[in-house]
Amino acid sequence: MIDDDAKVVLHDDLRDLRAAVVWKLDGLPEYDVRRPLTTTGTNLLGLVKHLALYEARYFGEVFDRPFPEPLPRWDDLDARGTDMWATSEETREEIVGRYRRTWEHSDATIVALAIDAPGHVPWWPRPEVTLFNILVHMLAETSRHAGHADILREQLDGSIGTIPARAKSQPDAAFWENRRSEIERVAKAASAGAE
Repeated sequence: MIDDDAKVVLHDDLRDLRAAVVWKLDGLPEYDVRRPLTTTGTNLLGLVKHLALYEARYFGEVFDRPFPEPLPRWDDLDARGTDMWATSEETREEIVGRYRRTWEHSDATIVALAIDAPGHVPWWPRPEVTLFNILVHMLAETSRHAGHADILREQLDGSIGTIPARAKSQPDAAFWENRRSEIERVAKAASAGAE
């Protein structure tokens, strides 16, 4: 049964993931949070910008509780993809601040509505949804991008973990180099055996 306990658990998990995504920016210079780290241009600050936009939209427009700041229209084809990177005019503080304001707005929606409160997502094939559907969707979306952020940050400076306390208790570089070497050895052995 989907009840208020489920809403509390999902909401708590979403809060933890949001904090983890923002924490991935900590201690990095401006260039590193903005630079493209994949072929498609994925970068840490862009992930935060993207999550802010989509969370504002899903917990705002979907439940007729619009986010109080301007958002690009969801059906503006020219704006597609621009949420995945920061322009030179946008600051880290602006983007993180907008994400935090989005949290406040989303949290107010989540607290105010029942888990089965109806919503409407015009860009989905089955547009009639409930708060439960959107909580699960945003939890999945945020988890996905938190995983991207984990990998990007590890590429940049070797930092791993989802919270600062866990990052500090990780094994040292020699441990990880030994682990990586072992995995590489096994991959080569498996590849040779498959031929």
